[in-house]
Amino acid sequence: MRVLVCGIGNVFQGDDGFGVEVLSRLRQRQLPEGVELCDFGIRGYDLAYALMEEADAAVLIDAVPLGEEPGTLRWLEPDLEALEGPAHADGHAMDPVQVLRLVRQLGGRPPRLFMLGCQPARLGGEEGEMGLSPRVAGAVELAVAEVCHVLERLAHEKKEGVGA
Repeated sequence: MRVLVCGIGNVFQGDDGFGVEVLSRLRQRQLPEGVELCDFGIRGYDLAYALMEEADAAVLIDAVPLGEEPGTLRWLEPDLEALEGPAHADGHAMDPVQVLRLVRQLGGRPPRLFMLGCQPARLGGEEGEMGLSPRVAGAVELAVAEVCHVLERLAHEKKEGVGA
């Protein structure tokens, strides 16, 4: 089994660093064999090419406006069929939807995707800001547990010969 766990976000923009912080905490855990932890930060092109490599699944972790209370976590399912049209990837920012469009534009198809989003409280503004807000910081360990649960489920599916 090969699963990419991708932390996304800019640590200089407050809660946008959520995915990177979750990834940092996952590095302290014993994870199933075949799990690769990848800090992509704001490098959308690197993420696009990584998603085109052969993997069974990818877990993307990012701060995402959900219209909820700060710190709220949601598993999101990107609709790959709705990703038609040209990609507008930015070398200095990360938009997972644009990254997935870029993968398609380059002729690839991402692996089975799981995306964990966290509602940010603040994104640093023009001046930037280090560190997560208290509510988002409080969601990090829950996010780690959620990701570990998905990784265990994927490992079990692979062992049993189930799943895509």
